[in-house]
Amino acid sequence: MPTKSVVVGSAVGLHARPAAIISDAAEELGAEVTIGLPGEEGVDAGSALMIMTLGAGKGAVVEVSGDDQAAVDRIAELVEQDLDA
Repeated sequence: MPTKSVVVGSAVGLHARPAAIISDAAEELGAEVTIGLPGEEGVDAGSALMIMTLGAGKGAVVEVSGDDQAAVDRIAELVEQDLDA
């Protein structure tokens, strides 16, 4: 399963706005993708609420995993961006 470790880029972490943008993208991709803190079970990237439960702040390292490398890369790219800008 492809996995990519990335650093959260949004100024206040994975709160409502970034989580919604990420979950919308995951739903559009139609692939199973998870986001999680290292060493913990990931949550469904298609659920903004589940993403927010991670409590991942700016600079936190998270792991993006899934069956489709392109989907993992796209979600990882979003996590790294400042989606509050």
